[in-house]
Amino acid sequence: MDRKSNRFVLLMVSCSAAGILVGGVSNWIDSNQCLQAKVPTSECLMQDPTSRTIQGMSMGLIAGAGAALGATLQLKREED
Repeated sequence: MDRKSNRFVLLMVSCSAAGILVGGVSNWIDSNQCLQAKVPTSECLMQDPTSRTIQGMSMGLIAGAGAALGATLQLKREED
């Protein structure tokens, strides 16, 4: 692998990992706050907190990968 490929892979992995972490924690906190409300909504009671956390993690993965792709394209444009 050349240096540019290594940089892309490193950027993709780090941004995706950060997205997974932020998305998972965000949805986990949101589901806990929803369950601790004085009057929880029916949507809150029907959804499994684990599935909400996994859903947040997957959205974070997509957002992180998109951010890495955008950053790589920007770096490539600046190098040319």
